[in-house]
Amino acid sequence: MKVVFYTNEYPPYTYGGAGVAVEYLTRELAKLMEVEVRCFGDQRVKRPRLSVAGYQPWAELARGAHKGFDKALEALSVNLQFCKNNTADIVHCHTWYTNLGGFFAKILHNIPFVMTTHSLEPLRPWKREQLGRAYDLSSWIEENAARSADAVIAVSQGMKDDILSCYDIPASKIHVIHNGIDLAEYRQSGSVKALRRWGVDPNKPYILFVGRITRQKGIIHLVNAIAHLDPEAQVVLCAGAPDTKEIAAEMEARVAKIQRTRKNVIWIRKMLPKNEIIELYSHAAVFCCPSIYEPFGIINVEAMACGTPVVASAVGGIKEVVVPERTGLLVPFAARRDGSYEPRNPEKFSRDLARALNRVLRQPSLRSRFSSLGRRRAETHFSWAGVAKKTQALYRSLI
Repeated sequence: MKVVFYTNEYPPYTYGGAGVAVEYLTRELAKLMEVEVRCFGDQRVKRPRLSVAGYQPWAELARGAHKGFDKALEALSVNLQFCKNNTADIVHCHTWYTNLGGFFAKILHNIPFVMTTHSLEPLRPWKREQLGRAYDLSSWIEENAARSADAVIAVSQGMKDDILSCYDIPASKIHVIHNGIDLAEYRQSGSVKALRRWGVDPNKPYILFVGRITRQKGIIHLVNAIAHLDPEAQVVLCAGAPDTKEIAAEMEARVAKIQRTRKNVIWIRKMLPKNEIIELYSHAAVFCCPSIYEPFGIINVEAMACGTPVVASAVGGIKEVVVPERTGLLVPFAARRDGSYEPRNPEKFSRDLARALNRVLRQPSLRSRFSSLGRRRAETHFSWAGVAKKTQALYRSLI
């Protein structure tokens, strides 16, 4: 059996959870079958049972396009290239960027089409800031894929519920398969080189955030919580790749304001290499995930695997990863009724985040318990080897 993956992200061009999932899942699947990856970029990889080829967009297609249309048109041009010369038995797509290619491959090559939903376009209304009317196109592509796919993989039960609420498709077509973690790679590191490099004092406790600067990740709410945090605690914001100029400017202004009165707020304005991220996880007193929408939240599993307590918002798949009072704390989240997914009371949400973070910071015994139980949960529930076997079984049921 051979599977071909269509994906926007693949190393070294990985910026989100979907790219992480594709990297590790394809590696594990290659131990069980032949795997081909077709991605956006210039990658060329050839390993036993795993080949990777990057595809470049047709620049002419997007030249002169309206604001936000260029990326959507470029994605379409890559999808058209993806679906030629197929030799696989099944096509597996990740995110709306590649779903149209999977739809074409199903029709042209008469093979089953599987799509993994890492998020849902209707539940990310802030994307209109990035894409404008192209957001309507991405939403249509995703809905068409969900209807035409032979199987839809939901990365959490919460995601399955969301799919059923957004799209009129049979529940029997949706299969819940959680994401995983490389347990040998993500484990506590004793090194403090990265901490010193970025100005973090390894002898003082710090709160850590890792993620993109986007509405979805809720980083602005964490920044607003800093004023209510223990003044002795360092706050390390490992945050880059802003979605829009507007949120970049908002982040800049709010961090600058808090840094005028608090000197231990450290903003690392780039996405760091994996080894440095693991080091930051390993020495953090607590990891914070303030997302307002999170179908799974692989970063929480990464933190737990490194023995780090987690404080996260109680949304989506996070509730299936973090066990309250065992591996961390969940902060209640009430969204507005206008469909924006922003908190109904932003000030209260930020204060609740700060309250939970302070509780973990001030109780070393609680941190120690969360640390050991978090690692154990990562080991028993979230291995990529287990994810690959479940995925292989799904493929076999479709062929």
